[in-house]
Formats: sequence, structure tokens, C-alpha cells
Amino acid sequence: MAKCAFTGKKTSFGHSRSFSFKLTNRSWKPNLQRRRMMIDGRMQTVMVSAKALRTMAKTKGK
Repeated sequence: MAKCAFTGKKTSFGHSRSFSFKLTNRSWKPNLQRRRMMIDGRMQTVMVSAKALRTMAKTKGK
């Protein structure tokens, strides 16, 4: 199962509720992006969630 390399986010499961209150299975998938990053001095391709990418971009200069 795909998972974010930094936050550990992965697919979560639950139920959809119809108007008649019937349950059906469904899943919520994180917005994972494939990115090449420098990790431990070498380039690696990692799966990162979009929210983690935004957070890294905000804190990059600090």
C-alpha cells in the first residue's frame, strides 16, 4: 500500500451513508506525489503527500 515517506499517511477506510442510511464501504486516499529528493546525500524517488510538500516549501528557508 502506498504511504507518505514523511507523514506516514496512507489509505483510510470507512463507510458511505446514503439518504436511506444504508452503509457501503469506501476509502479515502491521500494525495501522494512522486518526487525526487536528496536524502542522506543521494537522490531518491519518494512518495510524498501534497500537504507535506507544501509544509516543506514553507519551512525550506528557515
